Amino acid sequence: MFGHSTSKLRGKIVWITGASSGIGEALAYELAANGVKLAISGTNVSRLEEVKRNCISFNQLKEEDVKILSFNVKDYSQHQKQFNSVITHFKTLDILVSNAGKGQRAEFANIDIDVDKEMFEINVFGLINLSRIALRYFLQNNIKGHLVVTSSIAGKSGAPNSSSYSATKHALHGYFESARIETKSKGISVTMLCPGPVVSRIAENVLTDKKDNKYGSDEGNSAKKMRTNRCAHLMAVAIANHLDEVIHSFINK
Repeated sequence: MFGHSTSKLRGKIVWITGASSGIGEALAYELAANGVKLAISGTNVSRLEEVKRNCISFNQLKEEDVKILSFNVKDYSQHQKQFNSVITHFKTLDILVSNAGKGQRAEFANIDIDVDKEMFEINVFGLINLSRIALRYFLQNNIKGHLVVTSSIAGKSGAPNSSSYSATKHALHGYFESARIETKSKGISVTMLCPGPVVSRIAENVLTDKKDNKYGSDEGNSAKKMRTNRCAHLMAVAIANHLDEVIHSFINK
């Protein structure tokens, strides 16, 4: 076992964006198993309700321990309202996990600029706006809060046929590594999570070279991808230990 156990997170209040499927859903279950109270958000309410039911039934949380927030991260006008609703419900927030995002597949030369704009709206601007609201709350209330960001290995090195996606993830490192330097002395933690390929259905809904075109299929050999529950466990370990950055192995163990 590395460092602190994930049980160290017991009793914390954690908000996970993009929690209706994939890594976000798996992380919700991992944290719920450790007695974490959760706010889970996304645009698919029925899936969020299913995730909530699973968190309660599998992990013995109470109904009031999991709050659902339905909104699009691109709608900045909703950010403060949704944040306030979390504080009203739980009275505080300890950790914001910014996991909402969208993928992209197309060759660099063929991508319309509207795709780049859409990718940055979702993966970067929506994420940093909500994170700034959380950070201001932490600072104003002398809370040693924690900003956690789901980046990618593609945020550390360029990824072929995913230039727009890769660029958004690189941008996150610029923003949040700067934020870490600015706020570390104030007790704020910033963790960048950089998983490689993970088994999920994300490829079915990624953008291509046109904004209105979806990729429409999963891809690659699942045997060479990390399982979502393994990825979520490694994320939880990183959060519990306040690590600055973690690059996740492809190996399933």
